[in-house]
Amino acid sequence: MSIVQGENAIVAEPEVLISTLLGSCVAACLYDPVAKLGGMNHFLLGEPGADHRVGMNEMSRYGLHAMELLINGMMARGAMRSRLRAHLYGGGNIVSGLGSIGSSNAAFARRFMADEGIEVAHSDLGGTSARKVEFLAYDGRSRCSRVADRVPELPPIPVSLPSSVGELELF
Repeated sequence: MSIVQGENAIVAEPEVLISTLLGSCVAACLYDPVAKLGGMNHFLLGEPGADHRVGMNEMSRYGLHAMELLINGMMARGAMRSRLRAHLYGGGNIVSGLGSIGSSNAAFARRFMADEGIEVAHSDLGGTSARKVEFLAYDGRSRCSRVADRVPELPPIPVSLPSSVGELELF
């Protein structure tokens, strides 16, 4: 199953993979090794600015709310907060014109885990590359691969058009 910005998924079944693609966003993968339960979220920004009003439908795009949704959802299914372990990914500064949004997101994720007393078992935060993250929540195992900074340009494919006007052949 794949998630995007503002979403989370909680899994208690073996061999179910949760995945996402990240740039400056952050994904937190949490798991409870005793309950054999885990989940992943994907948030756009750590916290809204003090002067920024956020509607209910936008709340899950922010780390503060996304983390609470994930933790509370896991606890409702049997996880214990004291046993939670985390893997953190993303927070890349992908677009230079956007400043250090990725770094701010990464700092938020680290600070949240420290404040909540959740051990970070693994993290891959920062840099300038996008990432693909895959998480086997049942086992608490994750894999992160870097996505190329730039898609290579391919040569154009020659296309021959029919000689008569108005004809189009689809294949």
